[in-house]
Amino acid sequence: MSKGRLYLIPVPLGQTEAAAVLPQPVLACAQALAHFVAENAKSARAFLKSLPANLPLQQIRIAELNEHTPDSALPRLLEPLLAGNDVGLISEAGCPAVADPGATLVALAHQAGIKVVPMVGPSSILLALMASGLTGQGFTFHGYLPSATQEREKRLRELEKDSKQWQRTQIFIETPYRNRQMLESLLKACAPDTRICLATDLTLDSEQIRTRPVSAWQAQPLPEINRRPTVFLLHA
Repeated sequence: MSKGRLYLIPVPLGQTEAAAVLPQPVLACAQALAHFVAENAKSARAFLKSLPANLPLQQIRIAELNEHTPDSALPRLLEPLLAGNDVGLISEAGCPAVADPGATLVALAHQAGIKVVPMVGPSSILLALMASGLTGQGFTFHGYLPSATQEREKRLRELEKDSKQWQRTQIFIETPYRNRQMLESLLKACAPDTRICLATDLTLDSEQIRTRPVSAWQAQPLPEINRRPTVFLLHA
């Protein structure tokens, strides 16, 4: 029996129409599949309902893969693929397997000789970098930085030093309710001429992308970014 394919299907970054940010071939693929692996089954069903899917939602199987999934459950996620069924991997937002637990399933698929098919869609990391005006020739995504203030500021100084030495853009994110603290730490820890970009609500109607040196951010009221998905970038 031939194996199925694992399709990596991006989803919108927020409350916006899928057709506004996803190409038609991606929409058509998602509509046709009967098997999915997702971080959260409830939000996955909402995404499929918005398309809408070709099959009734009750007939679509959605397995969960998230930070709570035990290693012992991972082989079961491959079973539909090994049985010859195509499977769609979707994240909570943006591209699956990038800063996302779905990368574990992709690795297992390669080990099992299953074809992995990445599909085009919004990545907050790349969209932020594209729009920042900071160098895209060399960059590093660090995910989340330490949550404790002193440790966070120490890490920011390390990233700034690395950026200056190697001329690369540093990219990171924060839990949205701590965005304000992250921005305050950036302005305290970094040099006046270090450029900081805030990319907020990407692809949404409320999208805001602003790049300024630390000194310019300090000279004006701070933007309201708390509880709004934001990508932070710096270049020294």
